[in-house]
Amino acid sequence: MKIKLTTVYVDDQEKALHFYTQILDFTKKADFSNGSFRWLTVVSPDEPDGTELQLALNDNPAGHAYQQAIFQQGQPAINFYTEDVKGDHERIKARGGDFIMAPTEVPGSTIAQLHDTCGNIIQITQLARW
Repeated sequence: MKIKLTTVYVDDQEKALHFYTQILDFTKKADFSNGSFRWLTVVSPDEPDGTELQLALNDNPAGHAYQQAIFQQGQPAINFYTEDVKGDHERIKARGGDFIMAPTEVPGSTIAQLHDTCGNIIQITQLARW
């Protein structure tokens, strides 16, 4: 069994596509519509056949409530791993990323958090070397 797809709810798919591709540097994988429904996914350029992140419109009341609740609690909607959180922080910040937490050492890792412009907090984590 594998994890092939995970979802993050967004309040605007076009804005989300811009953020995840232009600010975070992911690659668009799938983009097709059926009426008002749009299936939109991105992947890491390092793993083009890896796990896809669906940028799902939060037009479902349950999805909208979930997205708002975790945002209000300050909880990240998704966590990305990196080998260089400080370098990614500088690169993303230079592209306009809105960080709410600069790289911060916590037990076992260094983390940074930012807004994705679409209603979510994103966490970037670099695991400590043992």
